[in-house]
Amino acid sequence: MKAIQLQAPGGLEHLQPVDLPDPGAPQAGEIQVRVQARSLNFHDLGVVLGKPGMPDGRIPMSDGAGIVTAVGAGVTEFQQGDAVVSCFFPLWQSGRAAVDNFATVPGDGIDGFAREKVNAPALSFTHAPKGYSHEEAATLTTAGLTAWRALVVDAQIKAGDTVLVLGTGGVSIFALQMARSMGARVIATTSSAAKEERLRELGAEHVINYRDNPQWGDAVQHLTHGRGVDIVVEVGGPSTLPQSIRACRIGGHLALMGVLTGFKGEFPSVELMRKQQRLQGLIVGSREHQQDMIRALETFDWRPVIDCTYPLADIARAFEHQKAGKHFGKVCLSI
Repeated sequence: MKAIQLQAPGGLEHLQPVDLPDPGAPQAGEIQVRVQARSLNFHDLGVVLGKPGMPDGRIPMSDGAGIVTAVGAGVTEFQQGDAVVSCFFPLWQSGRAAVDNFATVPGDGIDGFAREKVNAPALSFTHAPKGYSHEEAATLTTAGLTAWRALVVDAQIKAGDTVLVLGTGGVSIFALQMARSMGARVIATTSSAAKEERLRELGAEHVINYRDNPQWGDAVQHLTHGRGVDIVVEVGGPSTLPQSIRACRIGGHLALMGVLTGFKGEFPSVELMRKQQRLQGLIVGSREHQQDMIRALETFDWRPVIDCTYPLADIARAFEHQKAGKHFGKVCLSI
């Protein structure tokens, strides 16, 4: 089968196409999936650029969607021909957060989905939403589930809430679409006039250009008449967190899942304390969270926003496009 391996020490130039043996029949408790699509995440980019300690020959990509082609003994949840999508944390089935590293994450701690076929435990997948293309389903594993957990599981969003999303990456666009479907208002940030128009088309009530308004936290306060937003989907990290705290209301919720601006920075702890806000760190979610999300998605009238799709063989070009930051929504890889 065709696959992509990351050769040490990493870097886009070290993503190499290879021919690997067919995985054969799945073992008891496993299913075999012909992988039709994958989606790129900031996490995947960090891996392929050269994550320290990454073994030579790792198969990248944490998100995978495809068709079940064989079922091992004892598997009853899936049958041949089912459309499925992978889980980010295959061993976190349900309950409270139980992982704090990426040792079991496909494309990082174990081989991922940049290959044509994979045999894996059935509990490493869920059914894909009915009617979704494989590319659309592949966007759910990381970006979709992160937005769902941030809004629904942790922040317990309700109709009438106001949500702030930062930028136009996959998590932010998902959060915008989900929040609107649940009756919330959305304020978004961007630095692009063209992207501003698209954000409004997706339902953003207000869009702030953060380059023109570097103190955009104050701009959010103005737009909410001094109250602030109920929920912030914070994908930026250290450089954006101070403005996010400023933008959030007293007693509001900040969902922190991004490091787009780095790993260290100043933290306005006094303002967070004074405003009695909750700062919740999160990394994606459990298989049960994913199943709950998929049931909800099947009731919504929108689909994931896909910026573009590249052939698997052009994986390096796809990552270059993602790295440039010009995409709106998700970048996918297809067979």
